[in-house]
Amino acid sequence: MILLDTHVLIWWANGEHERLSSAAIAAIEAEEQQRLVSAISCWEVAMLVERGRLGLSVDMERWLNLVVSVPRLQLLPLSPAVAVASTRLPGTFHADPADRFLVAQARHLNIALVTADSKIRTYPHVRSLW
Repeated sequence: MILLDTHVLIWWANGEHERLSSAAIAAIEAEEQQRLVSAISCWEVAMLVERGRLGLSVDMERWLNLVVSVPRLQLLPLSPAVAVASTRLPGTFHADPADRFLVAQARHLNIALVTADSKIRTYPHVRSLW
């Protein structure tokens, strides 16, 4: 089981595989792999589209619905426990709320977070894959 960071989800769903590492592609496309997408990533995609920082080939809501309907891709809701954990991450971590939620979810489930984000990859309290 792996959790996809928002940018990884976007690149993978849009077929921009050249932006992904070979390890990320292998993990995402492994037949037995359960891929999780956080609800916070849906919010983050919506914010990026609304702010003009991301263009999609179809309406944002339709894109999100298409993505979460992909086989072996599961939408992970935000739980109260993860919300609290996101405010209590050990050590020093930056203030981006989406990243904090993603890290808290990966820690809560004890799974790897697939990310190219160096701030997450160098954070010693979460398992990351790239």
